[in-house]
Amino acid sequence: MKKWLAGLTFACLVAGAPSARAEGFISPLIGFDFGGDAACPALQGCQDKRLNYGVALGATGNIFGFEEEFAYAQDFFGTAPNLKSSVLTVMSSVMLAPKIGPVRPYFLTGAGLIKTHIDFSTASILTTDNNSFGWDIGGGVHVTVAPHVGVRGDIRYFHTFQDMTFPAGLFSAGSNQKLDFGRAAAAVDFTF
Repeated sequence: MKKWLAGLTFACLVAGAPSARAEGFISPLIGFDFGGDAACPALQGCQDKRLNYGVALGATGNIFGFEEEFAYAQDFFGTAPNLKSSVLTVMSSVMLAPKIGPVRPYFLTGAGLIKTHIDFSTASILTTDNNSFGWDIGGGVHVTVAPHVGVRGDIRYFHTFQDMTFPAGLFSAGSNQKLDFGRAAAAVDFTF
């Protein structure tokens, strides 16, 4: 009798459960890097902001979601004669993103590739390329402004797991260290 009652209860719960509907999105983003190893030491009051742009693709349900983000920052370490630098991030993140009417606050964390490129001379003698496994963590808010269109803003922190090799003199801490920085960004969400 208990097995039959448990089976009937389970069947009722499954039949009465609301259908889960994932909402896909594409989000072109623009922002700037700050803190850590970025050319801008703080989020506010920095005159040397470096543009960071990219796109995020993903899906969110009623509470959870997933995002794949590609972002690129040119002149990440600043500008100087004969210095060219960039950072590319490719992150896969899980999201806690409860939908509260047209507003969706979210928290995310993930892991992926952090790639740096530094060319510190005219003859490209002092050039380094690093591919490192890294992680990100952050949060923000998404607001729906029209059917299938929203805006969002977030702040994220990126950090590599491994030391990276940099040209001598680029960092006061030495030529081998972990890369870390923050990013503030805004995006337009196109949902489907």
